[in-house]
Amino acid sequence: MATDYDAPRKNDDELNEDSIEELKARRTDKSSGAVDEDETEAAEGFELPGADLSNEELSVRVLPRQQDEFTCSSCFLVVHRSQLHDSGDGRIICNDCAA
Repeated sequence: MATDYDAPRKNDDELNEDSIEELKARRTDKSSGAVDEDETEAAEGFELPGADLSNEELSVRVLPRQQDEFTCSSCFLVVHRSQLHDSGDGRIICNDCAA
């Protein structure tokens, strides 16, 4: 094997610099292959299997608040009285909001 003894030699620091530059180049190469996908565009193309529901209207039966329920003054959800938290300051809040 032929060796060129006249060529300048690299010390350990220069060898480490070369390897860092190579690593940086590899990192940019990997990231260039990534595809940025917009979630809203992906969701628009998603269709439920089976039927076209574009002209459907939802009908939901809404019941008034029952006697054993209350409306939380923090989250405004109607919950059962068993979820009532005793805050001591007169506010009516549920256990979830008190936690």
